[in-house]
Amino acid sequence: MASIWKGSITFGLVNIPVELKTAVRADHISFRLLHQEDLSPIKYERVCQADGDPVPWNEIVKGYEYEKGKFVIMTDEDFKTAALEQSKTIDILDFVKQEEIDPRYFESPYYLVPGKGGEKPYALLREAIRKSGAVGIGKVIIRQTQHLAAVKVIGDAMVLEIMRFANELVDPSEYSFPSRDTVRPQELQMAEQLIDNLAEPFDPERYTDDYRVNLMKVIKAKMKGKKPKFESPEETHDSGVLDLMSRLRASLEEGNEKKGAVRTKKKTVAATRKPAAKKKKKSA
Repeated sequence: MASIWKGSITFGLVNIPVELKTAVRADHISFRLLHQEDLSPIKYERVCQADGDPVPWNEIVKGYEYEKGKFVIMTDEDFKTAALEQSKTIDILDFVKQEEIDPRYFESPYYLVPGKGGEKPYALLREAIRKSGAVGIGKVIIRQTQHLAAVKVIGDAMVLEIMRFANELVDPSEYSFPSRDTVRPQELQMAEQLIDNLAEPFDPERYTDDYRVNLMKVIKAKMKGKKPKFESPEETHDSGVLDLMSRLRASLEEGNEKKGAVRTKKKTVAATRKPAAKKKKKSA
């Protein structure tokens, strides 16, 4: 894959050449807007709200709306004045413990791949970060935009994760959340048991985008001129009154039944396996 950015990581007096490469990929199904009559693709036009006429690019300017209907017009020169000096470094400012960072700060991950001649210092910094259990926090400029960034270790790779600045987070005090006092000890105990019953090692392959799967079934069926076939979902009857304890008990019983079925299946499989035949001893 092509590099998104080339530069170096700096911490102290150490400089490590690196390349930034994508660590995730979009897997969305895209659609085009078409004219229903002849299936011709539809183009977007930039239309003036005042007269409804299309506006060419050379007549469009950028404006900051500081009051309703009042704008400050920004020119290319204004953006150049505000621009930061282009830098080809990821300047690590601090090392902090990962558990100290609110997960809301993390946004997009990228692989940091060592550049030519940077393999040894790359490995050194990676193992030092791994051993310390720390995360490097710094700043980087990518495509004229400055970002807060974290440098982490995942396996043999160092990963740079673009972070949000503090002003981008919404303060929880803007919303209303229930108090701990609303939770009864019996309910909490049963909820903890339910969590224990559902506890499994994290396996990302277990979780699929069901809507995407269904959408592809519909598309493939229509390509063949057929109707897609789906299993009917189980109907659930809701009385309208939430009896939390009964729901917790039912969830625990269902979880225990599933785990019991899995254990029985494993024993059955083991029992059906025939033991290896013993070799007969040869007579002297």
